[in-house]
Amino acid sequence: MWTFFHKLASPPHFYRIAPAFIRIFAVAGLLLFAYGSWNGLFEAPMDYQQKDAFRIIYVHVPTAYLSMMAYSIMAISAAIGLIWRIKLAHAVAAAAAPLGAWFTFLALATGSIWGRPMWGTWWEWGDPRLTSQLLMLFLYFGYIALRSAIDDLAKADKASAVLALVGAVNIPIIHYSVYWWTSLHQGQTVMAGKMPPEMLNPLLINILGFTLIFGALLLHRVRSEVLYRERRARWVLELVAGAKALP
Repeated sequence: MWTFFHKLASPPHFYRIAPAFIRIFAVAGLLLFAYGSWNGLFEAPMDYQQKDAFRIIYVHVPTAYLSMMAYSIMAISAAIGLIWRIKLAHAVAAAAAPLGAWFTFLALATGSIWGRPMWGTWWEWGDPRLTSQLLMLFLYFGYIALRSAIDDLAKADKASAVLALVGAVNIPIIHYSVYWWTSLHQGQTVMAGKMPPEMLNPLLINILGFTLIFGALLLHRVRSEVLYRERRARWVLELVAGAKALP
């Protein structure tokens, strides 16, 4: 088991095995997303209070979940890179940041679209979950900007890792904000068993589908990041030479 993880942390080994997982995750994720979206948008019954407006949850909930998961992956990878100095961990953190920023933006956008008919406003600054979610988007932007501002890759890894770890305190704040403060957001619904199966099952399928798609995108980006970081390594030069030799 430990041999497997040790090999997985090797950039050339990861680069070789990643494409197989990318294909599996992408195909499975797209199929689940298509199935879950069809059932959620067209087969699930209308909500008795929100009518058809509730159907935006089949995009909003997965993107909101992935926005926090991406930051957690970024922070954990940054910690691993700082503590054990594993180069691949920093590559994972760097690759996760833009994806997390996009999912956070989608979560905020779909939440605003839903909030307009439900709350009567596109945005409510007094809502703790909205504000903390927006703060996470700025943390993503700050992480990306900090990495871009430092030319030395090792220094960029360390500085951005510290920022990612400091910002990780915002994750539990986002999750528990609806319980700690007065919020327009509703409390736990998915895990509390408050949704009928015909509404819940497509949502769970979409969450899994989005997660697999995120996994495929993350692996693809990590692979590109590894190639950039290792561009002067012997195995990359041999890879390029081999590719040029092909007819």
